[in-house]
Amino acid sequence: MAKPAERMRMMRQRRRAKGMRELRLVVADARSRAVRRRVAKQVSGLDPDRERESLQWIESVSEFDSDATR
Repeated sequence: MAKPAERMRMMRQRRRAKGMRELRLVVADARSRAVRRRVAKQVSGLDPDRERESLQWIESVSEFDSDATR
């Protein structure tokens, strides 16, 4: 059997041949109390009117919300 690094290389080659590539994301851990506090603090500083306006714009340009796609 191939070594783990070789198996990963082969898997990546197979994916590339299918037009895919690996993407790794590092995100904040929502299970962490400190992270939840930091997010809550940031959210509390948002302007509700600007957020509403932003969401309305997103919905207006979103193809997923249009009646034509349903």
